[in-house]
Amino acid sequence: MEILDPALQAYLDNHCDPEPEALQKINRDTYLKVLKPHMLSGHYQGRVLSMLSKMIQPKLILEIGTFTGYSAICLAEGLAEGGILHTIEVNGEFEEMLNSHFASTNVDKKIKLHIGPAEAIIADFEDTIFDLVFIDADKRNNFKYFELIIDKVRPGGLIIIDNVLWKGKVFGTEKDADTENIRKLNEQIAVNTQVEKFILPVRDGLLIIRKK
Repeated sequence: MEILDPALQAYLDNHCDPEPEALQKINRDTYLKVLKPHMLSGHYQGRVLSMLSKMIQPKLILEIGTFTGYSAICLAEGLAEGGILHTIEVNGEFEEMLNSHFASTNVDKKIKLHIGPAEAIIADFEDTIFDLVFIDADKRNNFKYFELIIDKVRPGGLIIIDNVLWKGKVFGTEKDADTENIRKLNEQIAVNTQVEKFILPVRDGLLIIRKK
């Protein structure tokens, strides 16, 4: 199911900043060349991510799940001077395309791509403290990633988790494993006293978490 009425979504799209030209091309390329192109953040969610990043002006961002690079570019728009975004993609077949997509933007020098399993790469950031983390990878491991990075986020920093409404299934009657995993994630975060949190009904649901 659609979370928002399509007419409302079109209105929202038409009343935010326009999609940058480089991102328009990445959007088109994704739909032409990649399986499951709907995984792309897209125009409206991309502007939300860009705005959240600009509001806190992070020096260090971690993204778990790069896909075709759209969200990484949006988040990198808000980096403070000299800031870096580290993004992790498990699928090595995306590397050439990602490098091309990043090179087409004005933030490519601010993005460092890591190819490999997220858990192993996160372990390499042993003494790193991030200002913002975006989790948009394999959904069954969302809470594991949250646990791995919560101590690597500064007080006042943000963690954003995508797809937490799961096309409305989380508040329906579905009992499949993916839906149950996301329900469990939402419930675990809801009672976590280390953080402030709310779900933003943007696209498929963004869980916005602020570390106390």
